[in-house]
Formats: sequence, C-alpha cells, structure tokens
Amino acid sequence: MADQFWWVIFPYLVMTIFIFGHLYRFQTGEFGWTAKSSEFLEKKRLKWGSWLFHIGVIFVFFGHVAGLLIPVKVYYALGVSDEFYHTMAVWGGGIAGLMAVVGIFLLLIRRFSVKRVRATSSLGDFIAIILLTITIVAGLVATGTNTVADSGFDYRTTINPWVRGLLIFKPDAAFMETVPLPFKIHMVSAFALFGIWPFTRLVHVFSLPLLYLRRSYVLYRKRIKTAGAHK
Repeated sequence: MADQFWWVIFPYLVMTIFIFGHLYRFQTGEFGWTAKSSEFLEKKRLKWGSWLFHIGVIFVFFGHVAGLLIPVKVYYALGVSDEFYHTMAVWGGGIAGLMAVVGIFLLLIRRFSVKRVRATSSLGDFIAIILLTITIVAGLVATGTNTVADSGFDYRTTINPWVRGLLIFKPDAAFMETVPLPFKIHMVSAFALFGIWPFTRLVHVFSLPLLYLRRSYVLYRKRIKTAGAHK
C-alpha cells in the first residue's frame, strides 16, 4: 500500500493540483503572477545565487528530459554506448548539479539571513526554497553515491519506465522497488515541490512576455517649458 501511494496515487494527486492550481491562480490572481523580485533589498548574493541556480537548473532539466523520457533502446539505436552515456550524465549532470546546489544554498542563506528579505518573505517562499534545496541536494547525492558505489543500478530501466508509465496512465509501482533511497527522496521532494508550485512565486517560470512582441512602442517626449506655461 505504501508503494502504491508514493508511486501511483501521490504523483497523480500532485499533477492534478499542479494543473488546476495554476488555472485557478491565473484566473483569480493574474496580477500576482510574478517572481516578486527582492533585488532592491539585497543584490550581491542574489546576483551570484540566481545566476548559478538558474543556469544549473536549466541544464539539469534538459538532462532529466533526456534521461527519463527517452527509452534506453533509442540510445542503443543511435549508437550511444552505456559508457559514453554515463560519462556525459556524470560529468555534464555533475557540473550542472553543483552549479544548482551552490546557487540554491546562496539563495537559501540569503532568504534566512538578510533581515529585509526575510521580513518580506511569505510562508510559501520559505517552503519553496527548502523543497528546492532538498530536491537538488538529494538528486546530486543520489547520482554521486550511485557512481562511487558502482552498484550497477540503472535508472533508465527502473525510474525511466515508471515515469513514462505515469504519463501514459499505466503506472507500475513495481519499477520502484529496487530504487536506492536517495533517488526516492529526490523524487518525493520533487513531487512535493510541484504540489506547492501554483501557490508560490515559482509560477513565474511560465511567464513569457509574448505580448511585448506585438505591443505598440511607448513614446516618451521631453516636456518643453514655455514662457507663459505657469501663467
């Protein structure tokens, strides 16, 4: 029952909240759909933390797409060997993961240690950044320990088909039975993050300023004072 909850019920519950939560948030609070920038409160730590975190997370995201959604048979058909795949995953994913970890720790410390930032933060801000930290750290630990231990565990034959099963509504919790604990923590915390996503500033990820591409130019003209302007 525990496996069925965590690897079947919980993911679908989170995905439902994720989709309908965003729709509700957009319909009822469109003007609150923002990142709530705190740059004017503190800039130095935000600059490095935000840069490292966002660059790292972007590469990590595309790495997850390539690793979880593309079946291992596709890589074999393309001539990608296991050795080459794991080398790219460890080194490329490791560098991106380290960037994301350093960045999120800088942002986490900033959120709690800078008085003005802490005072203007909501409960959702604290929960989001804590879950982000747990998810990123757990993912890096899972990959690192699996590589060092050389356990032979391959997420492409376990987590990969489980994720694809969820997406096609044919979930199978049996795939998760042999998955190491750090990977499970990584996935549970990630789903928990998706669950609170619609109610935090994380919604700004889906804010693309497409309207600006066809918006008319705003003209600014200098006001010239005349001799009789104040009469």
